[in-house]
Amino acid sequence: MVKLAEWRGKELFRTYGVPLPRGKVVRSPGEARAAIEDGEVPVPAVVKAQVLAGGRGKGGAVRFATTAEEAESAAAAILGLEFKGEKVKELLIEEKLALQRELYVALALDRSRRVPLLMVSAQGGVEIEGVGEEAILRIPVHPFAGLAAYERRAAIAALGLSGPTARSADQLLGALWDLFNREDAELVEINPLAVVGDGVVALDAKVIIEDDATFRHPQYADLRDDRTPLEEIAREKEIAFVQLDGDIGVIANGAGLTMATLDVLKEFGGDPGVFLDLGGTDDPKKVTEAFLLMAEAHPRAVFLNIFGGVTRCDTVARGLVDARRQIPETERFPLVARIRGNNEAEGLAILRAAGVTAQNDLKEAVRAVVAAARAPANAAGTPR
Repeated sequence: MVKLAEWRGKELFRTYGVPLPRGKVVRSPGEARAAIEDGEVPVPAVVKAQVLAGGRGKGGAVRFATTAEEAESAAAAILGLEFKGEKVKELLIEEKLALQRELYVALALDRSRRVPLLMVSAQGGVEIEGVGEEAILRIPVHPFAGLAAYERRAAIAALGLSGPTARSADQLLGALWDLFNREDAELVEINPLAVVGDGVVALDAKVIIEDDATFRHPQYADLRDDRTPLEEIAREKEIAFVQLDGDIGVIANGAGLTMATLDVLKEFGGDPGVFLDLGGTDDPKKVTEAFLLMAEAHPRAVFLNIFGGVTRCDTVARGLVDARRQIPETERFPLVARIRGNNEAEGLAILRAAGVTAQNDLKEAVRAVVAAARAPANAAGTPR
């Protein structure tokens, strides 16, 4: 998937006619000052870090300014910050509007129903995960018929809008559907959507484009804002690799088993971080390469969960043992393996001979890796 930074999302919004505050992207404190002095952005203004992670306000990556000097100072304070692993290089400076209400609107791909889903809530401006189910209206949208007028009216009624504001929201919903459909989006989210005067204005923009559709949208092909440096290396090596905020690395084979492994770790109190899908490889060198990439993320512990079908258990074991030898002793981390399937006995023997905790019981293996990740750093430095 291709995640767009807020300013890129808003540029896309502008193309489709979504109402926005006046704003400008800046990359230095001087540019922030000039944006105010030249009248491109009126004051009071808000200065926002352009990073993909959420929680910018709580993390000090959003500041306010009433003068050009304050805008320059705010930009100097935010630029260069390390925010959830991402260095702030760009800012969006926008006018600060007088808000009457904050709402939530999104179009997302519902993979279980296999249709787009319109979601709206009168409780905007907060994380949608914290809003009660009863406060969110979900409307499945027929992918060919599109977002119908009666569906837009139902959404507007749920938002509690009427008169000119309702008409403004109706136009916005139509524009969002056009964007979602034509740009092959997985998600288009506005949180908050603000009621300002007699209309609505998008104060934020979260847009995710389907990666496999970029051949239709060459403008997104080279965007790398959604990937960490390690994820970019993995992509070039054709390794399925994702970095999260947790401290337990996960290596599995197949998307379904990988996702299930993350769930089991959470159930037993673990905090999954980097996860890596080996897919159906049967090449020990590929396994070694993938494990060394995992090591560069410096996890507290790594959990290997393999079902040997096309991928043989002994192949994975040989690749891991070879990779482990290449990691300096002082940089090693606990490795717990659970393997089942094709050549299971051979794989377990190879791992155990190398001193790795290896078993075929899932719960016991998960308990072991969670305990290893929680152990003090000096006790968790060497794999067992």
